[in-house]
Amino acid sequence: MVEAVIASGEIVNELIFPPIFFALIALGAFGALAIVVYSYRDVANRHRHKTMGQSEQAHH
Repeated sequence: MVEAVIASGEIVNELIFPPIFFALIALGAFGALAIVVYSYRDVANRHRHKTMGQSEQAHH
C-alpha cells in the first residue's frame, strides 16, 4: 500500500513544446546536415589535375 502512494505522487515535468515541435526541429537539423553533405558531392572532380596519374596528365 505504501508503494502505491509513493508511485502515485511522482512529479511529472511537462515539455516546454508539444512533441511535434521537437520532431520539426530534428527534421530541420537533419535537413541542414543533408545540404552540407550534398554540397561536397563533386569535390574530388574539381581538382582532377591533382589526382591524375602522370600518363593521363601528359594528354591534357
